[in-house]
Amino acid sequence: MSDNDRRDAGLDTFPRYLMHHARQRPQQPAMREKEYGIWQTYDWGQVADNVRAIACGLAKLGFKRGDRLAIVGDNRPRLYWSVMACQCLGGIPVMMYQDAVAQEMVYVLQDAEVKFAIVEDQEQVDKMLEIAAETPLLQHVIYDDPRGLRKYDQPLLMALDALQEAGRAWAQERPDFLDGEIAKGAPDDISVMLYTSGTTGKPKGVCQTHEAFISAARGAIQFDALTEREDILSYLPMAWVGDHLFSFAQATVAGFTINCPESGETVMTDLREIGPTYYFAPPRVFENLLTQVMIRMEDASALKRGMFHHFMEVARRCGSDILDGKPVSGGDRFQYWLGNLLVYGPLKNVLGMSRIRVAYTAGAAIGPDLFRFYRSIGINLKQLYGQTETCAYVCLQPDGEIKLDSVGKPAPYVEVKLADNGEILVKGPMLLKAYYKRPDATAEAINADGYFMTGDAGYFDEDGHLKIIDRAKDVGKMADGSMFAPNYIENKLKFFQHVKEAVTFGSGKDFATAFINIDLEAVGNWAEKKGMAYSGYTDLASQDAVYALIRDCVEKVNADLAADPNMSGAQIKRFLILHKELDADDGELTRTRKVRRNFIADKYAVLVDALFEGRARQFIETQVTYEDGRVGKVSADLRIEEAKTFAPQAGQRAA
Repeated sequence: MSDNDRRDAGLDTFPRYLMHHARQRPQQPAMREKEYGIWQTYDWGQVADNVRAIACGLAKLGFKRGDRLAIVGDNRPRLYWSVMACQCLGGIPVMMYQDAVAQEMVYVLQDAEVKFAIVEDQEQVDKMLEIAAETPLLQHVIYDDPRGLRKYDQPLLMALDALQEAGRAWAQERPDFLDGEIAKGAPDDISVMLYTSGTTGKPKGVCQTHEAFISAARGAIQFDALTEREDILSYLPMAWVGDHLFSFAQATVAGFTINCPESGETVMTDLREIGPTYYFAPPRVFENLLTQVMIRMEDASALKRGMFHHFMEVARRCGSDILDGKPVSGGDRFQYWLGNLLVYGPLKNVLGMSRIRVAYTAGAAIGPDLFRFYRSIGINLKQLYGQTETCAYVCLQPDGEIKLDSVGKPAPYVEVKLADNGEILVKGPMLLKAYYKRPDATAEAINADGYFMTGDAGYFDEDGHLKIIDRAKDVGKMADGSMFAPNYIENKLKFFQHVKEAVTFGSGKDFATAFINIDLEAVGNWAEKKGMAYSGYTDLASQDAVYALIRDCVEKVNADLAADPNMSGAQIKRFLILHKELDADDGELTRTRKVRRNFIADKYAVLVDALFEGRARQFIETQVTYEDGRVGKVSADLRIEEAKTFAPQAGQRAA
């Protein structure tokens, strides 16, 4: 069925798509969930039946058109069904991060004026009960997993099983009710509310319509020739726009299968078992996977290490060209075939990527070297560019036109242009309808010509590919006038397996400086091989050998920057290794693990001053929040070290 046929058939809201699939392919798998080690499959007919039950149960409780329903939990079929049930009634699902602490949830629940919540388990129920006094509008909390909740008797609590049972009974008395509600739905109705990450202030509720997400889904499906036969692993937070596009919108429009892992700890095992054909992950996940590979190779025999490095050199030389269908010599092609037999194939199998036709990354810039690694072993990894306000959909990379340092060309239905200051401006059907209760912010974000102002700075290359430099507000100038793009430098640092996080400073200064978080697993493994004793992160981070290891990474980045005429003045002259890992619970990262640079600069102002003032050491004491909610303090006398810098144009680009 063509796009025009779909529109003619009235498939312009998600509930209509659901009922269409239930009629056309009732026994085709729609969702799978791994529970107690066994994959449970739900076909489209079963999904539609369950959605009807939840919707009618909510209606019986008094849920009305326009009401907001909070959804909190890990990726679970019944939480996705709840999103759809809410949409059937003309309500607005409000997606919330499951790892947010209770007090973080207060703001969203109050701002969105939430009366109903469907949550995953006891952990989320406890959070809701903890903040009940601060959220008096919240009348009903419905939970999916009843374990641990047997003795909970609060009047606002209800099991999802009980809600569905009540819904089915209620529907028998009103057999035409839900179809009537679905018929009332319009493409311009708000289909979901997703909150921004809040890197610079209070998060804003982004109201997206059915038309917006369906347009984005249709465009991406058309672009990559996706079909109902795709399998995708849904493991990223449901509150993140990327999951809502890939796991909810595209799956509902195309009719392919969503697979939900058993838990966050079993994702890699579940990935291997499912073998998705279509995969999406932020750069950090790809970085972590590569780190795991490199750690395992360090433990391998000399023969295996030698074979790995030999064939990876072959892959770097010709792997991407073979993937893109470009001409490659017979000798290289044979070597690559042999490498695929001995190294790349087994490696992809271990990573769970043997069946992948298309893989995407977004959310932050991915290091070119990391990007090259995956493509060189035959994984069709591509970058996309988008934001919460654009349904994660602005630019895509066409097959055969992959550039390591670009995010591709404007996607179908999308218009992109640049403001005079380099800011990226976007127009298309996937734009937000409004920020919830924030007409001022909506007016500020969309200019008089109807373009959304992304806040990102970039430029188009000679082939029409968009290159992102940094957040427009973050791009500054060094004292000598050269560009300072902190995110660009940080991503170069994070390519190294031993660097988990980096924060750079330097705007208006003579030189740049950096905070570094080491990767405890990767550096710990390295330290154990060297026979180094350490008691934890803080102890390991302070050791001479670790500083030498990180200095080497910093200097390689400096050599790379020296070869870039625009960035040569932004080389890192001084750095320190932080005494603690940056953490979302401490406000240093967003829930999507983006650095809150201004917050960090204020919180660690004494360290920033020490870096630029030439001090060799600086004492710091920092409050930390533990997983169980307890608050403590960690202190350290941090050492600050110099890194070698290079004359402009003198360095060689890192391989």
